[in-house]
Amino acid sequence: MKRRSFIQKGALSGSFLALGGPELFAMQHRLAAMPKHHFNLNYAPHLGMFKNLAGDDPIAQINFMADQGFTAFEDNEMRNRPVDVQNKIGAALQKHSMQMGVFVAHKIYWTAPNLTSGKQDLRAEFLADIKASIEVAKRVNAKWMTVVPGYVDMTQDINYQTAHVVETLQQASALLEPHGLTMVLEPLNFFNHPGLFLKESPQAYQICKAVDSPACKILFDVYHQQIQEGNLIPNIDVCWEEIGYFQMGDNPGRKEPTTGEINYKNIFKHIHQKGFKGVLGMEHGNSMPGPKGEQAVIDAYVSCDDFL
Repeated sequence: MKRRSFIQKGALSGSFLALGGPELFAMQHRLAAMPKHHFNLNYAPHLGMFKNLAGDDPIAQINFMADQGFTAFEDNEMRNRPVDVQNKIGAALQKHSMQMGVFVAHKIYWTAPNLTSGKQDLRAEFLADIKASIEVAKRVNAKWMTVVPGYVDMTQDINYQTAHVVETLQQASALLEPHGLTMVLEPLNFFNHPGLFLKESPQAYQICKAVDSPACKILFDVYHQQIQEGNLIPNIDVCWEEIGYFQMGDNPGRKEPTTGEINYKNIFKHIHQKGFKGVLGMEHGNSMPGPKGEQAVIDAYVSCDDFL
């Protein structure tokens, strides 16, 4: 099988000796000889996850992902990349028939209230970001974008804050609906992100029901929800009609599946049995450095995807 990412000079220069040239070379050729894996679900790696095996160039990395059988890709930083890079990524994804996953649609307020405050200037800033992200989505053929409502407002009752968030998201939905785009709301756990407004899947479900738009759904991040609430499969079932996207990471450590306590083979099987056709973002780090660590990520997904 031809592996473009292995024969590109840029994929090897500068890293061959540093990573143990013969070992890296042998691993690349072993991967090149393996048949492409056919995954049951659309797992989406991100840039940097395979940089030792594929090189620093974003397009070489996407080529490598496709060669390994991955059918999707996500990039939180897409809206901050130069337009020409966005266009090149969009073309590479189209060439490989890969789905574009989420990118972060707006400035996230990690330590100060914005959408929860109800302040009109902060709402206007958010909606301007959404408008700009519509153009980004067009360049890369994205359907989903991540939204995090931001920090709690300690000066207001939680119900007033919820009303402010819902009203803002209704206005954002009106911008997105004509383009067939969906913002996915991501609850984030209290341990990694203390003080944020949106923490739990039932809360996200309530907000999506209130917004009442196909342009506003839940990003169910299994890592965050394991820490925040557990009871993963039952919560997935209850939230199902409002879930638009999944992300993964094992706990503890937020590394690839099989490195922690979460039974991802069962979770993937359950999601597949429910008929999910969307994207599952690989939003986690690698448990080991270098090419061996990158191969371990691939092996983990092959193993957890073996549920039929």
